[in-house]
Amino acid sequence: MEELELIKILWDYMDLKQQPEKSDCIIVLGCSDTSLVDIAVDLYCKKYSDKIIFCGGLGKITKNIWNETEADKFAKLAIEKGIPKESIYIENKSTNTGDNFRFAKKLMQDVGLNIKTCLIVCKPYDARRNDATFRKILPEMKGIFITSEVSCEEYYKNHSKEWIDVLVGDIQRMKVYPEFGWQVKVDIPIKVWQAYEELVKRGYNKYIIQE
Repeated sequence: MEELELIKILWDYMDLKQQPEKSDCIIVLGCSDTSLVDIAVDLYCKKYSDKIIFCGGLGKITKNIWNETEADKFAKLAIEKGIPKESIYIENKSTNTGDNFRFAKKLMQDVGLNIKTCLIVCKPYDARRNDATFRKILPEMKGIFITSEVSCEEYYKNHSKEWIDVLVGDIQRMKVYPEFGWQVKVDIPIKVWQAYEELVKRGYNKYIIQE
């Protein structure tokens, strides 16, 4: 099977393709993909929510390419695109998805936000794992995961291949993390796991957790 076919199997499994609903806040998960800011700005302008929480310190990729935190960079871009400062909240200490949600929850409590429903903006290829983490850490809230409409083929063509290592590592984490209580258990179809194993054999193992 061609490499892109294998990657697309993982991509299609991970992208939840959920539709937005009016919610108490928008949470943008930190990463190196600044297109997430455009999605959040669009949701805000369409009045799905009047609050945006940008999450993220410097993660495993951004610590090598940026001098400012993911949340701060995203917030600046949002303000440049017309989002008022008073609608923006910043959580800039987290370095992984679990802490994105844990620290966002603390931020909500600290500033007195009464949040029951969230639109969570993230990359298409990590939405399912983010959802499993969200449901473990914030089970009292409803989360809807919003991703861009970019295709796997387009993303593969226009980005460096490190994201594939991230995707492959996330599939493994979907299986391993529930054992540590870090996310809820999610079924992984045999076809998806076989594609994961083949991509590991082909060298996409940078973010694999070693035994």
